[in-house]
Amino acid sequence: MRHTLALLALLFSLPLCAAQLNLELGEHSRRWSSAALLSHPQARSLDIAQDVAYKRPMRYRVVPLAALLEGVTADDHLQAVALDGFAAEMPAAPLLQAGPARAWLAVEDSAQPWPALGQGKPSAGPFYLVWSDPQAGGIRPEQWPFQIATIRRLASVEQRFPALLPDPKLASDDPVRQGFALFQQNCLACHRLNGAGDAQFGPDLNVPYSPTEYFQPAFLRRYIRDPQGLRQWPQAKMPGFAEAVLSEQELDALLAYLGHMAKRKP
Repeated sequence: MRHTLALLALLFSLPLCAAQLNLELGEHSRRWSSAALLSHPQARSLDIAQDVAYKRPMRYRVVPLAALLEGVTADDHLQAVALDGFAAEMPAAPLLQAGPARAWLAVEDSAQPWPALGQGKPSAGPFYLVWSDPQAGGIRPEQWPFQIATIRRLASVEQRFPALLPDPKLASDDPVRQGFALFQQNCLACHRLNGAGDAQFGPDLNVPYSPTEYFQPAFLRRYIRDPQGLRQWPQAKMPGFAEAVLSEQELDALLAYLGHMAKRKP
C-alpha cells in the first residue's frame, strides 16, 4: 500500500510535458506523449457546453479517440484506467462512431494547464475522455473518465468476472439483468463486487455485505441520489446519480441486481 501511494504521488508530480498515454491494444499497442498528441494531424479545439468533471463550459485541445484505436473493432471491449485506480469499462462501438455522440481524447497542454478539480486536487489531465453531443448517444457521466493513464483492450466484463453474473436461470427481460448492465456502466469503474473487478477506488459492494443488507431501502435510494446529503465527510468522492442520469426505473433495476447478488456471495 505504501509503495502504491508513493507511486501515485510520483505520477501526480510529473511535469505535464512528460505525460504518456499507454494504448494496450495487442499488436497495435503504442505510447503517445502529450506533445505528440497535441500536434496530431487531427487535433483541434473543442468546446464542451457542460463538462462532467468541471461542471461548467470548457474548451480543450482534442484528438478523435477513434483515430488512436488502431485495430479496434466495434465488437471489442476497452477499459480506461486512471491514475487513481478508477477503471471505466467501455464497449468499443460508441467510441469508434463519428457521431452524433462522438468521443474525443482531451490533452492537457503544459503551457496552458487545466484548472484543479477542487482545492488540493489535481486537474482532470493529463488525458480526459470527453464527448460532443453526448445526449444523442445516451452517454453517462461514468463514460467521461479523466486523469487517464492507460486504455486497453480486454475481454468483456462477463468473460473476465463471472462472479458478477446474476443467476443464469433468470428470464432475459428480468430487471436484475438490466441492473447488471447498469452496474457495469455506473458502478464498476469505482467498485468491485464479490471481489471481482479491476477498480481500486471504492469498497466492494457485496463482500462482506451488500448495501441492500445494511441500508434501509429509502435511505439507500437517497444515498445513491445524493451521497453527501446523507453521509458527509471531506474525503468523500462518490458522485450523486440524479434522475437525469439514472431514472427511477433504472434505479429500481440496479437495486434489484444488488439485492439479487446479496444472495450470490462467494
